[in-house]
Amino acid sequence: MQYIDTALDGESLVTPDAIAAEVFSSKGQKIDDRERMLAETELALALNMALSQFKQEKPPAEVVHWMAGALHKIRNRVSPAIWQTLIPMAQNHAVSDYFLEDPFTNWSFSKPRGYSGDAQLLDFIYGHESVAEEIANASPLGSAIYNYTKDASSSVAVRERRDLLTQHVDEMATSRGADVEIMTIAAGHLREANRSVALQENRIKRWVALDQDPLSIGSIRRDFAGTCIEPVDGSVRSLLTNQHRLGKFDFIYAAGLYDYLNDKVSVKLTKKCLSMLKPNGVFMFANFAEDIVVDGYMETFMNWALLLRSEPDMWRIIHASTPEGDVDAQVRFGANRNVVYGFIRKIG
Repeated sequence: MQYIDTALDGESLVTPDAIAAEVFSSKGQKIDDRERMLAETELALALNMALSQFKQEKPPAEVVHWMAGALHKIRNRVSPAIWQTLIPMAQNHAVSDYFLEDPFTNWSFSKPRGYSGDAQLLDFIYGHESVAEEIANASPLGSAIYNYTKDASSSVAVRERRDLLTQHVDEMATSRGADVEIMTIAAGHLREANRSVALQENRIKRWVALDQDPLSIGSIRRDFAGTCIEPVDGSVRSLLTNQHRLGKFDFIYAAGLYDYLNDKVSVKLTKKCLSMLKPNGVFMFANFAEDIVVDGYMETFMNWALLLRSEPDMWRIIHASTPEGDVDAQVRFGANRNVVYGFIRKIG
């Protein structure tokens, strides 16, 4: 399988080639053959070691932890261009069959919905009932690996992100009153709404949940029928080309989208979202951070490439999106620094 297979919609601005160009950019540098050969040797040794450990029936959690650490070190040491050549090498190695016993890793690698990071994938992180059958049917080895991957640092950060979204929605409903209006971009299954006290108490006037995946839209429509939540079939492109008349909002957020957007598109989308805010409204966007230590495992065995961002990267997007300066902005990390958040409040 190709190492990356991402498409947010049929005419998306987010294409596999665009992400590959950003994530694995060589910045015009040629590949040094000696460096590449050394990297291939190092990776081969690591892959063979992991395979040997599996065959010796070492604890699966220890094997995947060791492998993820080895991949992270190699990824950080070599150039992006060389790392790109190493990804198929890992995916085609015999040890990959062991890692793919994990239903979470397997779902990410095979991409049943056709793109990376889909809502069902996140449900493996949440341990949601919708994936209970896949988890229950996993082999003993797959279950043991899943017990590690669902609690890896990145997964912990995603669950914290969900809870932070719920917290911000409820705080906004408390501070703004019953007329509060929320918008979620790339909503997925909108699992954060399940925990919202403000939603349960009918203290939200309108909550627009926009997503390009018809399966996710169908899930939202079914799970939140009779509430203020309005599922909308839309994408980055449909927003940027003004195909919707959605009005103004107190709080807009995009929690799992910017990981796939290059800076140019990120700035355009941020500007669009700011234009849709009410006075003193807040826009929040989240991104997996460069501090993540399972990046190598995600990009190889999970076939899940992401645009990781640093604090300066987040500020660059914010400054480019707010040239007038009529905003109050901040950037902060989650508890384990695997996710970084940008907040922009529209003043006046």
